[in-house]
Amino acid sequence: MSSSMLVLAAAAPAGGPPGWVQILPLLAMGVIFWFLVFRPQMRRHKEHQAKIAGLQKGDRVVTAGGLVGKIIKLDDNYVDIDLGQNVKVKAVRSTIGDVIPPGSSAPAND
Repeated sequence: MSSSMLVLAAAAPAGGPPGWVQILPLLAMGVIFWFLVFRPQMRRHKEHQAKIAGLQKGDRVVTAGGLVGKIIKLDDNYVDIDLGQNVKVKAVRSTIGDVIPPGSSAPAND
């Protein structure tokens, strides 16, 4: 019995690295993941929120569904969009994907 205990004691490493050293690669991967994924996503989200907050009547917009039109009425939660002749839709304000700058190419429905 004592010989088996000596074998186990001999197999154990004598001076291995401390436990916190093994966590360093995980922390480094977390920091890299933060700067490559989370931080740019948060920045894009803030830019999108600023675009939505700055919407005005007459702005040309693209919805998340791909509809292109002009804003004719704004509400706190909804936007009325004119898509063409006698075609008006009401969209949730947060589904506005982008604001088309003035002077860009003519829309496909005109």
